[in-house]
Amino acid sequence: MHSPQDSTVYIVDDDISVREGMAWLLRTRRLLSESFDSAEAFLAMLEKTTDNGASPVKQAGCILLDVRMPGMSGLALFEQLLANGLAQTWPVIFLTGHADVPTAVDSVKRGAFDFCEKPFSDNALVDRIEQALHLSHERLAARRQAGLLQSQLGELTERERDVMRLVVEGLPNKLIADQLDISVRTVEVHRARVFDKMQVKSAVELANLLRTLS
Repeated sequence: MHSPQDSTVYIVDDDISVREGMAWLLRTRRLLSESFDSAEAFLAMLEKTTDNGASPVKQAGCILLDVRMPGMSGLALFEQLLANGLAQTWPVIFLTGHADVPTAVDSVKRGAFDFCEKPFSDNALVDRIEQALHLSHERLAARRQAGLLQSQLGELTERERDVMRLVVEGLPNKLIADQLDISVRTVEVHRARVFDKMQVKSAVELANLLRTLS
């Protein structure tokens, strides 16, 4: 179970009443939020807290994004978030008027998490926000796991990688030794080292772990 303190809802809307109302609503669910009156202000925050506004980020979050705003529109901001990968880490929920619904639907097809038409149901919207935050947590956890796995693979020697590849293919030690022209005892040593470095106890567990990279 994730703590509300582990995530932030980013409200990007030029209407101060919407921003204040959403912030209050989120507080009633013990959710943290930050508000921005323009897409430009949100991007300025990203520049300060991430690598030039790009993913990766360390904390889960989601973005409530108004479709129409002065200056950069919500759709233009969404394009940037798709390009730098942040829309995958922080799911985007569009806040839209009736006239913008077809556009919002198209954005969902392109990667937005959802859209909510104004005026929206408070409870339904916060339910979707909590689901988006849960997804963000899952994606961050998966990315951390992938980073750990890459680090573990980087610790393997070339010979250990050779043995690992054949172990994953299901070959017994004798056939691995024949293919690599080494002794069975050497295969056993390398196999044990691979399992230790990759923190697994079986060939099946190793294969499942490597499959997460594909």
